[in-house]
Amino acid sequence: MNEAIEGQLCGNVISCFVYLAPLPTFYRIYKRKSTEGFQSLPYVVAQFSALLWLYYALVDNDEVLLITINTFGIITEFVYIAMYTAYASKEARNFTVKLFLSMNVGLFTLTVLLTYFLVEASYRVHVLGWVCAAISVSVFAAPLGIVLRVIRTRSVEFMPFTLSLFLTLSAITWFFYGLLKKDPFVAAPNVLGFIFGVLQMVLYAIYRNAKKVIKEKLPERIINIVALGTSEVHPVDVQPDCDDEIVVVVVEGGA
Repeated sequence: MNEAIEGQLCGNVISCFVYLAPLPTFYRIYKRKSTEGFQSLPYVVAQFSALLWLYYALVDNDEVLLITINTFGIITEFVYIAMYTAYASKEARNFTVKLFLSMNVGLFTLTVLLTYFLVEASYRVHVLGWVCAAISVSVFAAPLGIVLRVIRTRSVEFMPFTLSLFLTLSAITWFFYGLLKKDPFVAAPNVLGFIFGVLQMVLYAIYRNAKKVIKEKLPERIINIVALGTSEVHPVDVQPDCDDEIVVVVVEGGA
């Protein structure tokens, strides 16, 4: 077994854990029969990203393990989206269905048709690679929201260290896989993923024992999209409910 395959196997295992990370959130939704202000956008975007990377892997013809992880991601995210629509309010449900149909059905189908019929076969992989890399970069930039909030509130309550660690490990693994396969479209975006993952862990180390009380008026529950591996994304619940002014208290841990 060559190093590239070993690296991708490792990346697949780590990515599976990150795909399964929202399970506690959806167990909570199931128990309470309500989405409680959680947003569906991260799950829809995660599936859209996995669809594009699956198409890229199929066109590339030599990406069996890339096919397996993204197939798993597509199925997992579909289950999340289905559960969300089952327990969401009418307004949130309608938004989710429209977003799913426009992005994961409409836009993805349009991408497939345009690249298949308008792009020569010899250039198709490169065009798809650029599309996937561009989406990866935009997704990897999403953690800026929670990074800024951690700095502002001095609280890491909603930025779990284990998630940041797995995201960083995933970015490292997929970077070296892309490097070994000489695939810049897989390798390059994960440099940004690694930087943001390390940044989150550094912030966790700085603020995990911070003692600070901050009053801040917060919007409805905010979901932050965090990326990993081949542009997979994972939602992080950033704040509890709603439009009321709340007090975030971070108590310094004892020795």
